[in-house]
Amino acid sequence: MSLVSPKSLKPVAPSPHGEGYRIYMETFGCQMNEYDTELVRSIMKARGFQFTPVDEEADVILFNTCAIRENAHNRLYGHLARYKARKKERGLVIGVLGCMAQNLKEELLETRSWIDVLVGPDAYRRLPDLLTDALEHQRKGLAVDLSEYETYAHIVPDRTGGINGWIAVMRGCDNFCAFCVVPYTRGRERSRDPEGILEEAQRLASQGVRQITLLGQNVNSYRSGVWDFARLLVAVAEVPGIQRVRFTSPHPKDFPPALLEAVAQHPIICNQIHLPLQSANDRILERMARGYTRREYLTLVEAIMKKGPIVLTTDLICGFCGETDEEFQETYDLVKEMEYQAAFVFKYSERKHTIAARKYPDNISEQVKGYRTNEIIELQKEISLRNNQALIGHEVEVMIEGHSKKSDQQWMGHTESNVTVVWPKTAQSGLPGDLVSISIHDATPSTLYGMTPTS
Repeated sequence: MSLVSPKSLKPVAPSPHGEGYRIYMETFGCQMNEYDTELVRSIMKARGFQFTPVDEEADVILFNTCAIRENAHNRLYGHLARYKARKKERGLVIGVLGCMAQNLKEELLETRSWIDVLVGPDAYRRLPDLLTDALEHQRKGLAVDLSEYETYAHIVPDRTGGINGWIAVMRGCDNFCAFCVVPYTRGRERSRDPEGILEEAQRLASQGVRQITLLGQNVNSYRSGVWDFARLLVAVAEVPGIQRVRFTSPHPKDFPPALLEAVAQHPIICNQIHLPLQSANDRILERMARGYTRREYLTLVEAIMKKGPIVLTTDLICGFCGETDEEFQETYDLVKEMEYQAAFVFKYSERKHTIAARKYPDNISEQVKGYRTNEIIELQKEISLRNNQALIGHEVEVMIEGHSKKSDQQWMGHTESNVTVVWPKTAQSGLPGDLVSISIHDATPSTLYGMTPTS
């Protein structure tokens, strides 16, 4: 596929509004999906399309989707049903983009025939022409080929502002964990060149971004010539104007010592590592094709803890194929022992085309999956609350990110270890992008509450 800049492509014809066609777009899923939405906005705007935050004003409704969890599927189907009637009334064009378009293309075409365009994560450059065909000639469009080369080099993401920015440093995944659909929806691993990544970081800094998160399905695997991920991470941390750098997600099976050194030693790289466990039982880990044992995971954790105060968060799956009560208990007990700062806990949901779907029966009942998931969620709430309450009476450094969700009279930000902090605005409390010291006086499992010290 050609890596031509979208700016060289011809503009679309004007809509009946006398302007470029208007797009309303919703995004489901992770930060990588949010980043892809920024790429799509850039590609579409370069061809004369406009974006509107009001769906009633739109000629086109786009959904950028995630295929990792069942909940994302259900949300999309609900949204599609809502727009079906409106499509008939107004002649809307409806498109589904991203991982679900890639993984469930046959199902979507058969059961949601009113969808006009399906475009996978490697085909966003084709979207302007497909939408134009749908709008002007009522032709349906399908572009779901995976690419070995597409990294969207030279496309400048269209950001919506704020002090946080993310950069996808690579696309795809070669790990083929048994439960995961990513290799089938995003293709094989390919890394961007470091020069382009650093240019993007510098551009973000010039736009007022103060915190950058580097994204990849397995950032450990980043390779571009002599550059590995540790070298790239340090280089981004040294971009003038950037005050914090984070990354997600590494894989425990091949966590390089140089990356650990970078986290431990560089003052701009945050002292928090997201280290997915998924299960603490060796038989289940082998079934999941995770590539490490419980002992190897704990050996890595021990090496991390020796480097200093580095906070760990994790991912867990409950009710994977064939998981017994005793095997689940091993995971529960290890979470209790580890005292993660946070854990993202999910009940297993079978995904089409994965190794698990082909090899193992999904034989744990939804009731048991739900029970196990809730057990660990409640345990993690207790741990997180205890960790956060230990900070009451202490000062923490927080980056101001914006208003809190509940009040524009409060600021919200995160500590270096990525804990949310809320505090009242005062004349001394700073502005978005500032690093400020906040005195903590209360805590919940998810949030610290404080105030700006008076002296």
